[in-house]
Amino acid sequence: QVQLVESGGGLVQPGGSLRLSCAASGDGFTVDVMGWYRQAPGHQREKVARINLGGITVYGESVLGRATISRDNAKDTVSLQMTDLRPEDTAVYYCNAGPSLLRVGNIWGQGIQVTVSS
Repeated sequence: QVQLVESGGGLVQPGGSLRLSCAASGDGFTVDVMGWYRQAPGHQREKVARINLGGITVYGESVLGRATISRDNAKDTVSLQMTDLRPEDTAVYYCNAGPSLLRVGNIWGQGIQVTVSS
């Protein structure tokens, strides 16, 4: 069983930046795709960014040009760097893992709050 633990987040001013990290742990696992989704109050969960073992990435339209996802395969961690943060980026961010870039994975972290406000 793979477990995902997020870190980072918190309160950020508009125009600021943040870095989220997610560490995967478990026995004898290999996770092909790791990534981030987010859910704001009253909205559906949406894709932020995903990356596979080979470094291929996909991004959600709302963060294009402002988000960079990276991965350390040796440490089983994935990070999300976001810049030019906006109030509409306020959400709970969830780490996600699964076998394919084409569909959301079935393993989720607990989620971490990001609030963009002055």
